[in-house]
Amino acid sequence: MAAKTITRKKIITARNEYRCSLERNQAGKQSARIRARFARQNWELSIYFIAPSRQHAMRKLERVLRFLQLNEERLWFWGADRRDDPDFSAGILNDIGLKLDRRAEFPQRFSLVSLAPDRPIPDDQFDLVRRNLGQTRETARPARA
Repeated sequence: MAAKTITRKKIITARNEYRCSLERNQAGKQSARIRARFARQNWELSIYFIAPSRQHAMRKLERVLRFLQLNEERLWFWGADRRDDPDFSAGILNDIGLKLDRRAEFPQRFSLVSLAPDRPIPDDQFDLVRRNLGQTRETARPARA
């Protein structure tokens, strides 16, 4: 009997993590905050955007997470290698309507998305994020009479 050779695929243990939070601001708009930790170069990026409604915020959050996952190298180049420029990615982030979040604290209620680098984000991950962020509503709307 011939001996079988077993080839093992390299298991990727380092994963990108995206902490997503959705809050209502004082103007009644939705403020979405994302703290992305990229595993490959071990760096972090905090960003936010404002959306007029919860539905709009969730659609944009999906686009932003896909953008971050696909542009990790480009963001790292401009973010980590150009430390002397604090507004490193203003052009890159402004293209998709994001701003750097300079706040140190992060809300305690968030949804976590963890993915291997360079992998597309599966749709079921977004369903989980929607479900988790839907439970974090600050106040319930009163029923109309």
